[in-house]
Amino acid sequence: MALFSYQAFSKDGKKVRGTLDAATVEGAREQLTKMGLYPVSIDAALDEAGVGFFARIKSFFMRGVTSKEKILFTKQLAILLKSGVPLLQALELLIDQFEGRMRSILISLKDGIKEGRSLAEGLGRYPKIFPNIYIQLVKAGEASGKLELILDRLVSYLERRELMVKRVKSAMRYPMIQLGVVVLVVIALLTFVLPNLAETFAAQGAKLPWTTSFLMGLSAFITSYWYILIGLLILVVLLFRYWKSTPQGARLMDQIKLHIPIVKFFARTGAIVQFSQTLGMLMESGVNLSEALDIVVNIIDNQILADTLHEARDKIIKQGRIADFLKQTNIFPPIAIYLIQTGEQSGQLDAMLLTVAKNYEEELIEYSDTLSSLIDPIMLLVMGVVVGFVVMSVVQPILNQTELVNL
Repeated sequence: MALFSYQAFSKDGKKVRGTLDAATVEGAREQLTKMGLYPVSIDAALDEAGVGFFARIKSFFMRGVTSKEKILFTKQLAILLKSGVPLLQALELLIDQFEGRMRSILISLKDGIKEGRSLAEGLGRYPKIFPNIYIQLVKAGEASGKLELILDRLVSYLERRELMVKRVKSAMRYPMIQLGVVVLVVIALLTFVLPNLAETFAAQGAKLPWTTSFLMGLSAFITSYWYILIGLLILVVLLFRYWKSTPQGARLMDQIKLHIPIVKFFARTGAIVQFSQTLGMLMESGVNLSEALDIVVNIIDNQILADTLHEARDKIIKQGRIADFLKQTNIFPPIAIYLIQTGEQSGQLDAMLLTVAKNYEEELIEYSDTLSSLIDPIMLLVMGVVVGFVVMSVVQPILNQTELVNL
């Protein structure tokens, strides 16, 4: 069986597009005919492991898989498996619950199971959708015969990460919108209002305050060289993104984040949560320390922590201890190191790592909520000061001219 995408016309002349599962193109054509459709084109829908140029172009415009769809798929598959439904039948039941990209992936997974591939191997064909930790946990679940339990842990993991990302984004979204409004207002005043006023003030020979002169000079510079400024901005962004993608740039950027007020809390706490949660889940699911460390190093966002783990990998595996090497990063606070050391000494490292992750995740969410409540009035004050400065710089010369006329 294979997945085919088709274009067809219904009996009332409407154009219909979709996908269906069939053994051959002729089989797909017969299915469409039975559905009362007149096929125009039928093409094989390839997965990411074997896409050609045109398939890549087509998949680029296809709607991706959302986090909600991934969580829903994982949750429903866990429920079906716990109810005693075989994996193949469970995937067949789930196909009708999804549309678009996710439905195509489920059909591919089902066909892979029929051909003798494992679920983890099938998921591995979609690395952009299912991260390495997801695939490795599923692999561990299949090997241990406890796939449904692993899927439950994955659901909890995905839901917590989704909640944390939403809380952090919501804490920063409104201030960024406010900042954007301020920038747009200032740019509008500098490019549309001030140039007209400048001609009027010049014709009257009025003496301008330094604030107005400064803004007029800035306005003249922006209106005369706006294309250069945009070009430089684009160039700086591209160079910054390239520099940040290099190992040296990523490491220096992480070091800078760890020294900027507020930002350093998110960078430090986020790294602790990501490391502890990922390593704890992998070890709890039966993945050995060597493989778990390799996975963590590849997915961890903080380059300083990743480099330390990579350099000390062999020593950690040989000694079976990791807390001493975490001290070298200067990221983990003493209490976290102590808890991890306690887990190592008691033989419950996986449980203690998950405890550390949970504690600091709650702290991160609480800090995000507090910051969100504090930053709104601060941004309003900044908006008032900036816009007030610009408006007063424009209004003051007009008021001065009015006073001279009255005298």
